[in-house]
Amino acid sequence: MSAPPSRPPSNSALHRFFGGSPLGVLFRLALLCVLVGFVLQVVGIDPWDIYDSLRNLYIRIWNMGFGVIEGIARYFLLGAVLVLPIWLIMRLIRAPRGR
Repeated sequence: MSAPPSRPPSNSALHRFFGGSPLGVLFRLALLCVLVGFVLQVVGIDPWDIYDSLRNLYIRIWNMGFGVIEGIARYFLLGAVLVLPIWLIMRLIRAPRGR
């Protein structure tokens, strides 16, 4: 008894990229998109709500990041008010005397 003929695995770059037949994968993705879209519509979620939520999250993270930079700059300036004059005085006191 002979084994049924098997298809040789396709090693094309497109087949490897998609993880299967490109047309089959695209069909399954389209079907999944329709199914997920239907479920989201039933739940009452709009694609623009998701976009707005992600945009607001990005803006909050952005503002929080600049808040941190502002806090660090404030500490830097507060420390510089004391450190730089003291450093300058110490440099002037220890400056080598010219003969």
